[in-house]
Amino acid sequence: MVVTRILAVALVAAAFCSGATALADTLLVTSVDAAQASATERPARGTSMASVETRFGSPTTRSGAVGRPPITRWDYPDFTVFFEFDHVVHSVRR
Repeated sequence: MVVTRILAVALVAAAFCSGATALADTLLVTSVDAAQASATERPARGTSMASVETRFGSPTTRSGAVGRPPITRWDYPDFTVFFEFDHVVHSVRR
């Protein structure tokens, strides 16, 4: 009886602790997304390499394709763009 009660208290405590961690992770991700949304304009997901170069000019550096599917990185002064094949998958502020 005592062991069951101790186990129940331990499980409830673990549930509360894991919930607090998830909430902190969610807040961190939300604040990062909000900060990036207010940043300099960057290429949108799905934009072609040709369109990015036409709109933003030549990148400062180009890194060759790596992996499968091939991921290419272009660095600009204010942001970095990641391409899968020849379309933007993500762009981040530097």
